[in-house]
Amino acid sequence: MAGGKIRKERAAVGSSNHYQGGIQFHKSKGQHILKNPLLVDTIVQKAGINSTDVVLEIGPGTGNLTKKLLEAGKSVIAVELDSRMVLELQRRFQGTPHSNRLKANALYVSSYKLFEPFLLAFHCIWSVILLKLKLNIPYQISSPLTFKLLNHRPLFRCAVIMFQSEFAMRLVAQPCDSQYCRLSVNTQLLARVSHLLKVGKNNFRPPPKVDSSVVRIEPRKPAPVVNFKEWDGLVRMCFTRKNKTLGAIFKQKRVLSILEKNYKTLQALQASHGNDNQMATDAFVLGDAGELSMDMDDERDDVQDDDDMEMDDADTKSDFKDKVMAVLRVKDCEYEDKRSSKLAQADFMHLLSLFNQAGIHFS
Repeated sequence: MAGGKIRKERAAVGSSNHYQGGIQFHKSKGQHILKNPLLVDTIVQKAGINSTDVVLEIGPGTGNLTKKLLEAGKSVIAVELDSRMVLELQRRFQGTPHSNRLKANALYVSSYKLFEPFLLAFHCIWSVILLKLKLNIPYQISSPLTFKLLNHRPLFRCAVIMFQSEFAMRLVAQPCDSQYCRLSVNTQLLARVSHLLKVGKNNFRPPPKVDSSVVRIEPRKPAPVVNFKEWDGLVRMCFTRKNKTLGAIFKQKRVLSILEKNYKTLQALQASHGNDNQMATDAFVLGDAGELSMDMDDERDDVQDDDDMEMDDADTKSDFKDKVMAVLRVKDCEYEDKRSSKLAQADFMHLLSLFNQAGIHFS
């Protein structure tokens, strides 16, 4: 029985005509090797890699995709957390025409926090990433890594990334889609994002618990003229309850308190700088960082509202509240009755400009 089982496993590996190696994979490290050769070919084809491209591959595993990337591009820099995989890559391509065009790096860390070592790799090797990035990243770091890439300068030409399908659908979601969220708005502000193909979990060994999707991310050039920190402050606030009206969101005592505190701080800064109001505004809005950050989505529309006590009641009046509502009720726009889940990029950009014109800033 045992011998028959072993023969079946060998036959399954052989029938795929795909290299697997004799390595035990660790799910805790996100090691799910793509075994379908047709999908590998499709991903490389849709990536549009040129013969002059230097390709960065994160998490190459045993090198099934690496081989195709080497055939398509100028060279491949493979970054891998597991030193066993690095040895496997070196053995696999040793003595082949590809050996001098592959650079495999192992990252040694003392914890399972994958985010930091991969970002370290970007800073170490970015100077040789000339045109294109190809990423096949651990899903645990999808959001922070995506925005770290989009904030990096100089900009890359294109990234082809495999994500968990749910995450990918949020990246490409449009207004009125059920998956449209803060992540969608912020990503699409900085880049054009398109869905290339879906990859079922049975195409991996061992199969993960979820399906995957491949997306293409092309940074917008030139980058949009907007203060990313302030932009994210507005979008984060709007998507705390994306299906509530903006009027309901901005009437909350908590929201009004934050905005009024910002407003008064800015007024004090402007007074202290005399006529140099713009310098005071820039210093306040930019703070210590001017780039867009992004954690996992924080909208809570799936949670039963239990914070009505935070909503401003009819008896609570203030000049500042009237100032905020006047922005939302501007003629020909009437944002008060609109919902974040239905607003496009241009709407958020216009709303931010209206708030700024009224002296209201986000941070």
